[in-house]
Amino acid sequence: MRINRRNLLGGAAGLAALKAAGARAQAPTLPKSPVTLSVMDVGGALALMQKAFEAYRQAKPELVSRITYVKGPAPEIASKVKAQQDAGRVDIDMVLTGSDGLAAGLENNLWLKLLPTYGDRFPGLEENYEPAALNLHRAQGQGYGIVINYYPSGPLLEYAPDRVKSVPTTADELLAWAKANPNRFMYARPANSGPGRTFIMGLPYLLGDKDPKDPVNGWEKTWAYLAELNRYIEYYPSGTTATMKEFGEGSRDMIVSTTGWDINPRALGIVPKEAKIATLKGFHWVSDAFFMVVPKGVADDKLAVLLDLMGFLLKPESQAFAYDEGYLYPGPAVKNVPITMAPKESQDVIREFGRPEYADLIANNPIELPLTPDKMVVAFRRWDEQIGSKRSK
Repeated sequence: MRINRRNLLGGAAGLAALKAAGARAQAPTLPKSPVTLSVMDVGGALALMQKAFEAYRQAKPELVSRITYVKGPAPEIASKVKAQQDAGRVDIDMVLTGSDGLAAGLENNLWLKLLPTYGDRFPGLEENYEPAALNLHRAQGQGYGIVINYYPSGPLLEYAPDRVKSVPTTADELLAWAKANPNRFMYARPANSGPGRTFIMGLPYLLGDKDPKDPVNGWEKTWAYLAELNRYIEYYPSGTTATMKEFGEGSRDMIVSTTGWDINPRALGIVPKEAKIATLKGFHWVSDAFFMVVPKGVADDKLAVLLDLMGFLLKPESQAFAYDEGYLYPGPAVKNVPITMAPKESQDVIREFGRPEYADLIANNPIELPLTPDKMVVAFRRWDEQIGSKRSK
């Protein structure tokens, strides 16, 4: 191949143009025959959005013939996807994940960069997001994960009012309560629990730690607090569901919760309707979201359909399904999706099991971003080694 000055100048101009365009690439062409898609959920997003996925399949049978759904724990997604990529056969086309699985995948370089590469497939994306969802999309997604659902999350305390007569109002009071009532307080392993991770990420704000965004050098008070609290906790379940069941059955009197984990288990009858929630002095929300990510190695024909599907899932009509039964309350990540757009059964659940105080708590308390993915991985690892390993069942 002959290389001359014109080639070099032309290449430089092309690179400059590419950079100016935000490194965009042309999206793959939609297939001429329908494909089958495999979606893996490691956070619970399907509970909200499976009806929207099926609505897409029904609306576009020429693009997708079938969607298969698989569920699994977030801590296992990185090894599962990496094994498929190493074998040269990626069978998972899309992953629905919270911040935990997103972070693990980013650490291992598993996810395909979607933005700005295919930005033309998502017109008005940032303008349409709710402000807090947009912050998560930028800080957490980093172009690899696209926010599909959002909520302010927690950390909240959920307690049985008939058994907890003196409700803690500060972090110190919570510690004193746990000491006076050993094994009656519980939260789940943060690496696989929304309430668990918002709890450890919310503590630095409650305790006035040096840098809430730095779990290595800024969480001195937080790690000491978690170690002391650890003495009065029997064990840490691998996921949030177990904490709800034990709370509902009466073997725990107080657990860590979030808006969705408060509403949904009460609606399902797992937790008594009479359960109450509380916040501690200095409370900051630590927001959370579900993200859509695509593993590297997905075939172009499927990628083309996935990009089209993602755009469909971000339409207000699809987002209205996110109210569900309060699992990720409120749920929609985009603007202009009032509860009146939700299915009647969702409206009925929120009316009966939602809490009027949530509107005030959301409006009048800071909403913080979670840790960046790299620091979240560090925090989870340190918690597993220094806290979780001390208690097992």
